[in-house]
Amino acid sequence: MRATIFEEPGKISVQDRPTPQAGPGEVRLRTAASSLCASDVRVYKGEKHARPGVIPGHEIAGVVDQVGEGVADIAEGDRVVICPIVSCGRCRFCQTGKRNRCTNRQTLGYDIDGGFAESLLVPAEIVGRGQVFAAPDQLPLDVAALTEPAACVTASLELCATGIGSSLAIIGAGPMGLLHVLLGRAAGAAPIIVSEPLAERRAIARDWGADLVLDPGAEDVPGAVRDATGGSGADGVVLSVGVSALVGPALELVRPQGVVNLFAGFPPGEDVPFDPNLVHYGEVILTGSQNATSDQYRRTVALLPHVAHIDEVVTNRYGIEHAPQAYASRLAMEGLKSLVEFPGVDGA
Repeated sequence: MRATIFEEPGKISVQDRPTPQAGPGEVRLRTAASSLCASDVRVYKGEKHARPGVIPGHEIAGVVDQVGEGVADIAEGDRVVICPIVSCGRCRFCQTGKRNRCTNRQTLGYDIDGGFAESLLVPAEIVGRGQVFAAPDQLPLDVAALTEPAACVTASLELCATGIGSSLAIIGAGPMGLLHVLLGRAAGAAPIIVSEPLAERRAIARDWGADLVLDPGAEDVPGAVRDATGGSGADGVVLSVGVSALVGPALELVRPQGVVNLFAGFPPGEDVPFDPNLVHYGEVILTGSQNATSDQYRRTVALLPHVAHIDEVVTNRYGIEHAPQAYASRLAMEGLKSLVEFPGVDGA
């Protein structure tokens, strides 16, 4: 099979690899689509670890084409998405349903071969713990590949206690910031306020349902947020970009006893300047979120067919031979989400 290989920071190649065979408890997919995450870009830049020689890709949708011995409730031809976390099943977090916090976790695309290849072997731990989810019939698999990042957004919004009538401020209108707009709107958040320096992305945020879109280089963002929320500040603030200098400005947007979620990963070792009195006297919860629970995946894939504009999030598509270009387009901030796709798999 043809596969994309992470060789070392700054070096991605496309090579021949043996097609895996499903052993006991495992299933194999024909990959339909696998989208590129900002974390994949961080690996490419050397800011996050992945095993040299691994096949990247953890945002995956495909069609089951081989079922290993002992697997029940999954059949050849099933259209599925994957929660890519291999958890131990024994630690405190696994035992409370928070496998994304497993102290011994491994992840497809970083530690174990992922979805940037014609075939994907799904480990028995993922299969046996119910982390293979049927894609709704009306959801194309190239869109279903967004289940993983969308589930991460579900976790973020729920951490911020976002619900009907909750005010939500989002810093950054890249792919993940815009997914917060779409799912925040689906969750009933109002108003949704976006701060984004690029005019093109501000226009998308406005078109996709943000109530107020601000240019931080030209407008008083804290003042505008207060005006839009009756003077109190936003109930929840999501920092969707890994820029440490924006942590302080994020704290200026939240109401007392509100939540600021550092959603994005940051370059390692950076100092974060902010006034701790904003947290102390405001009784603000400053937190982070990373990946999602299995239940959040389940609910997210059920929701996606009903999310407006979800089919517009992917703007850059590449076949397997041109997969390294997916990294180049993200590094150049061209468009929004990049996707490696395998035509003919969905509905073949």
